[in-house]
Parts: sequence; structure tokens; C-alpha cells
Amino acid sequence: MTIVRLGYVAMSMELKNASPSKTMTFAQFQKIEDREAAIRKLERIAQTNLHNTLRLLKHNAASDIHFYRLTSRLIPLANHEELLDWDYIKPLRGLLREIGDFAKEHNIRVDFHPDHFVLINSMQKHIFKNSIKTLKLHYLLLKAMGINPVHRCVMHVGGNYKETEKSLERFIDNWMETPRAIQKMIMLENDDTSFTLKDTLYLCEKLDIPLVFDYHHHLAHHQDLNWEADWERVVQTWRHSPLPIKMHISSPKSEKEFRHHADYVNSEMFFEFLKVINGSVPQIDCMIEAKKKDEALFTLMEDIKARKDIKLIDGSSFYLK
Repeated sequence: MTIVRLGYVAMSMELKNASPSKTMTFAQFQKIEDREAAIRKLERIAQTNLHNTLRLLKHNAASDIHFYRLTSRLIPLANHEELLDWDYIKPLRGLLREIGDFAKEHNIRVDFHPDHFVLINSMQKHIFKNSIKTLKLHYLLLKAMGINPVHRCVMHVGGNYKETEKSLERFIDNWMETPRAIQKMIMLENDDTSFTLKDTLYLCEKLDIPLVFDYHHHLAHHQDLNWEADWERVVQTWRHSPLPIKMHISSPKSEKEFRHHADYVNSEMFFEFLKVINGSVPQIDCMIEAKKKDEALFTLMEDIKARKDIKLIDGSSFYLK
């Protein structure tokens, strides 16, 4: 029997005034004449984001949710070129450690999904360098939380530029210039427009990177609809990871807008996947990418509880019979 654990992304639909992504633009920063006062305001916003993250983790623990994606927008302007002298970790270290300690105490797996502008395979060197800076921010946040950064950041391969093979090889070239600590942090997922499961497997097998299988993306963009033939290869990309295999689950908004995520997850679509992989791995952690966030998780679990082919563990976990 395979254990399935569900998680959700960043925001809660249940907790009020709990955004972990409050921000300040650089234009707003510049309007504050006293630069030190402006930096203190940035720090207060970041503290609010971290306090809300801790609230979200407590909400997760109370709801038996063991998997959660942290927002990449915890610290506004952290990497801005005009603020390179700002040691943003120092005033936040205590809160970051509290978040990490709580996650570990309550067995909550946390990770990140850096924004779409983080492109390891970019054709432009300055974009690649900025991407490494952003990934280093994620690394420093995880280290400050006391969480092992290995396999905590999932990314897309990057831009296709209408040349799939060259774009894959450019990823490999740039990967060789990526610091080892950052390399070890990365997982790759197949996407819905540029790089299929087979494309992504090529990189993951060549560079020893875990592959996060996105089932919805595969249905939207594939060379061969039959993903089952490659499932064992996906599993093998996780053989050196300290974490259980991870996948993404979402449902199409509609046939016309197939690539867009729906508010909720279609449980029948989900179980079409789960029936195939049952028994192939001891555990799989499934990140729900739905507009309704934790509400989508709770709704999906209500559907799952009524099924006869599962054995319930808790509010977000179950065995496949």
C-alpha cells in the first residue's frame, strides 16, 4: 500500500488577514526619504510575512496537513540591486528559526517554487546570474530555518526559445556554472507548454535531479500520452533524495482553458493517476495547485473519505488499498 499525503500552496482560504506575501515596490521604497527608515519598513513587512507563515503552519498542524509550499515572496526587495548592503536575514533569524523548528516538530514538509523569471537555461547571462541570486535567497532562508535545503526548490526547465534540444543543452551548460549547494536544492517539473515529461527526464537522469511529475501538465503537453511507461524512470530520479517522491496535482479549468488550474481538484482524475502508481513507492507527497488552496484540499479529502479503495490516516493522508 502506498501512503498519499496532500499539500497546498502558500495561502489559506480559511485564515483571515494571513497573507505571507505582503510587499513593497522599489518606487514605494524610494519615496521614503530616510533610507534607514525605509529599510526598517521593509523588515516590518517581512516580519509580518513570517508571522503569517507561522500562523499558516499552525493552521496546517491543527488540520493534519504535512506538506506546504512556502511563498517565494517572504522578503520584499531582498535581492534588489540598490539594496545589496541590506543583511535581510539578521533581523529575521529568530522568526525563521521558529518557522523551521515548528515545521520539523510537526513533521510538515516545506519547500519553494521560485517564480517563472528564475531561468537556469536563459540565453542571457545577466538573467542566469540573477536566477542564481534568487536561488541563493531561497537557500539562505532554508538554512536560517534550520531546514536541510536538499530538494526543496521545484523549478521548470525554463525557456524553450523554439529550440528544444538547444535549450536543454543550454540548461546543462549553465548547470555546470551553478554552485553545488544550489544544484542540490533543485527539483525539476515537466511543464504545460515547453518541456514534456520525456524532455525533463532527459535532464533529470543526466544531472541526477529529482523529477516532480505534474500530471495535469503532462495531459496538456506531451510527446506520448502514456506516462505510465516512464513512471519507473521518474521514481529512480528520487533514489538519492532524503525526501519522499513528490508530484503536482491540479485539474483543468475547462476544455477550452485546459492549461488553467481549476478552483478544485477532480478526484476521479486524481485517482486515475493513483491507481497506476499504487505500490510502486512507499509514499508520495502530492502538492495541490488549485485556486482554492487549502479549501481545495479539504474538499478533495471529503470526496476521498467516501471511497472504498482507501484507508484514511488523518485529515490529509491516506493509504491506497
